[in-house]
Amino acid sequence: MAVPILKAPTKHWVCEYCPFEDVTNEARPHQRFHRCAGQKGITMPMIEKGQKWHVRAVEREDYVGTEKVQTDADGRPIMALITERPDGQDVAVLAPTAVGHVRDME
Repeated sequence: MAVPILKAPTKHWVCEYCPFEDVTNEARPHQRFHRCAGQKGITMPMIEKGQKWHVRAVEREDYVGTEKVQTDADGRPIMALITERPDGQDVAVLAPTAVGHVRDME
């Protein structure tokens, strides 16, 4: 008896801001990200080739202080990436990295 071997579907990913393209072979739902030269080095989600999606970065508008946040090449803090599709949207939140402070014990 011949057993068929199932192949994972091939997805072609493109970036709307730079010429970077990639291909994945994954059966589970997934999203491809890359460091985008067209968006000043922000780690951006890619879109499936042929889809009518739009990705935009949302700049953080409140005070950053000493928090460690992701910034673009100009130093602007980015707080979220929104992928807009005809049937809804996804949001990737770029939360600041928590930092603990050690105090001298007297």
